[in-house]
Parts: sequence; C-alpha cells; structure tokens
Amino acid sequence: MNVYFSLGSNLGNRQELLELAFTLLNKRIGNLVSRSSFYETEPWGFSSKNSFLNVCCLYDTKLTPQEVLKETQQIEKELGRKRKSKNREYHDRPIDIDLLFYDQLIINTPALTLPHPLMHERKFVLEPLKEIAPDVIHPVLKESVIQLLEKL
Repeated sequence: MNVYFSLGSNLGNRQELLELAFTLLNKRIGNLVSRSSFYETEPWGFSSKNSFLNVCCLYDTKLTPQEVLKETQQIEKELGRKRKSKNREYHDRPIDIDLLFYDQLIINTPALTLPHPLMHERKFVLEPLKEIAPDVIHPVLKESVIQLLEKL
C-alpha cells in the first residue's frame, strides 16, 4: 500500500531530526519509494521565530493505516515531541509526521482522518508533495495535487 507523509521540524537540528525520522520510518513502516526536497517555511496557524523545514515522502507499507498512525506517533515521541496539536492550537515542535494519503482510502474516525483534512489548505504540504505526486487525486476533493496547489 502507498502511504504519503508530510514531515516538519522547527526546533533543534531540523535536518538531522528529519533524517532520523526517515531512518525510523524505514525500519517500522516500509520501504521509502520517493521523497521531496526540503522546504523552509514559515509557521502555519501560529507565530514563532523558528521557521520549519518540511518534506514529503512516499512509503510502500504492509501496515494498516491505524498501525502506521501508531508507529508515527511513537517516532514523534522518541524524537522529542511532547504534545500533539489540538483544536488547531499549534506550537513549535522538533518533529511532526502527518499521514496525507493511504492509497485512496477515506477514513473518518476520532483517531484518524484520511486524507489529511487540512492538507489542501497548506502550501507547505502541497509544494513538496507536488514533487513526488503531482497527479495523485485527492479521493474526497477529486482534484490532483497540482490542482489543489494552484487553488491556493
């Protein structure tokens, strides 16, 4: 199964933390198929003097979406993430790993929403995602990554 992620970091050695996250994703999720360049971006949804380093990637996995979520949350904890954002209250963080797509599945549970419910509003997600998946169709919005980015 194809699972797309968005990773970001704005605390500590951002590139090193992202590379560590890739190492752990490779061990626990599956095989890295492709990854975008790093993008330096301003914080979204909150103010901070720390800019983000963002990247998107595609993995081939045998895990279920729920297992992938559990593993990514564990990786975040191991790399220093103390708390998740709630009710759109965002803050600085050493690592953030968001599931964007899991094949074309649509999931809407209290624990997991796929595709990611805010990805189409975030240039810091769509820009790097365009590098590796320009023609992937959002299964709810029925538009490609390029089309979503052009709308921003």
